[in-house]
Amino acid sequence: MRHPLPPLLFIACILLMIALQQLMPLRDFASLPLRIAGLALVATGVAIAQWHARLFRRTGTQIRTFDEPTSIVTGGLFRFSRNPMYLGMLLALCGAALALGVLSAGAGPLLFFIAAQTWYIPFEEAALHRKFGADYADYRRRVRRWL
Repeated sequence: MRHPLPPLLFIACILLMIALQQLMPLRDFASLPLRIAGLALVATGVAIAQWHARLFRRTGTQIRTFDEPTSIVTGGLFRFSRNPMYLGMLLALCGAALALGVLSAGAGPLLFFIAAQTWYIPFEEAALHRKFGADYADYRRRVRRWL
């Protein structure tokens, strides 16, 4: 069974967070400074994810999660994180939760993190290992999964 592509899960998490804010707000901690900080995190996270998606396109690298990888990208933030696109989306979701100002919105980033950690990243790592063997193993030793 295939899972939804990460951008679709990202959008689903945003919709879930908005629904939870409206239907089950739990602890409301909204304030203007927190909302502004949250929006800044959203912008930063989206920018990080898009920057690296463009890097994949520029280098002609396969970006679709479930397709065969075509190369190991080590530029940009890939020097520090093996998953800067997931990191950017997670940062954006955390910012959205902060901007929504309710504790229940934290379910979105948590759901995305669990999906990335248990489905997407292991699938991608296995495919990269099969395709690139020792080169990917060396990269994996040098660079952390998240940060």
